[in-house]
Amino acid sequence: MKIICVILILAIPQFSIAQPDSVGAKKAKVHETLALQGMYQKGYVFATNSFVKGNNAEAEKINAFQAFSLKLSTQTLGEKAWEQLYKYPNWGIGLYIGDFYNPEEIGIPMSIYGFFNAPFVRWKKLSFNYELGFGLVTNWKSYNPVTNKYNIAIGARQSFLIDAGLNLQYHLTKKIDLETGFSLTHFSNGSLKYPNKGFNSIAPKISLKYNFYNRPEFITQAIPRYSKRNELAFIAFGGAKNVIFDSVNIDIREKFEGLYFPVFGVTGIYNRQVSYKSKIGIGMSVSYNGSVNAQVAVDNNQLEIKDGPFTDKLQLSIFPSYELVANKVSLILQPAFYLYRKKLKNQTPVFHQQIGLKYQINDKLFVGITLRAYYFHISDFIEWNIGYRITGKR
Repeated sequence: MKIICVILILAIPQFSIAQPDSVGAKKAKVHETLALQGMYQKGYVFATNSFVKGNNAEAEKINAFQAFSLKLSTQTLGEKAWEQLYKYPNWGIGLYIGDFYNPEEIGIPMSIYGFFNAPFVRWKKLSFNYELGFGLVTNWKSYNPVTNKYNIAIGARQSFLIDAGLNLQYHLTKKIDLETGFSLTHFSNGSLKYPNKGFNSIAPKISLKYNFYNRPEFITQAIPRYSKRNELAFIAFGGAKNVIFDSVNIDIREKFEGLYFPVFGVTGIYNRQVSYKSKIGIGMSVSYNGSVNAQVAVDNNQLEIKDGPFTDKLQLSIFPSYELVANKVSLILQPAFYLYRKKLKNQTPVFHQQIGLKYQINDKLFVGITLRAYYFHISDFIEWNIGYRITGKR
């Protein structure tokens, strides 16, 4: 999990293979671009599972929360062409503390996360921006069949945070900015441990930002027209999925530990990079999901996996792909469809969604993580990726 925070925090300021340097740009010192920001938000928790609907120890809806965040960011100046293309974004690392007004069953979640904030449009003192964040969360009071039996939202003490929002930023003084907006936040462990219904929230937010530097002069230059090119990417992925077998007659704590089943496969994607920022393509994936039609036996109060036919667990899917490129980091969106899998009862839907992050190590190799989900909010499993790409001439 920590690799994703590293990708977001460290990768963005590096040189992008797909984007040129700004010629003759003077490199700013680190202290000349830093800012510290304090944020508060209070909002609504969506009723997406029975726990937040009121099936909890207090027998009350969990429909509100508040959160505090402290963010350290660096402001890009246009030293690299990608910075100018994204209208001089800022990026950094944040500390998040959430409060769902039920610490006995939920805890006080805390997160270290990376974020990327970029303008749609920038005026002299005002900018309208979008922000994306991703991080690792800990300090949950997770599900326990004996001591915390209602909390089906979070099955482990650790989870992921995914945050997306819009904001307005206004220059109050030479060094202080006021920011207001809203964000959608999703908490989930990606089915690494069940139960995992997750939390989903929306909230307005307000923050003050102190810049340790004077207002920068952004570097502006002519950027060469992008020469479109094609690429073929081959990806190997692996992961695990936790399954709980409710019907077995064993100790309840052992039952809800569940069993872990391997998930692995290969993917091929044909992309066309149409601009410095965008790739579009189509791909196919062959995967083995060990949890499909899983059978178990009980031996000495312990669960044992009964292996089924290998072919029963094979799945073939196809998907269009969109990749948003920012320096060496890409955000990937792939609505996918299963073309082939064995027909079984209680299957996940044919239409599923894949959202991922990718970090380009060099011109050929990349690593990443992909969440496979369905119904747009239920996690199926997480894929850890390593890939190799072959690029055509521009």
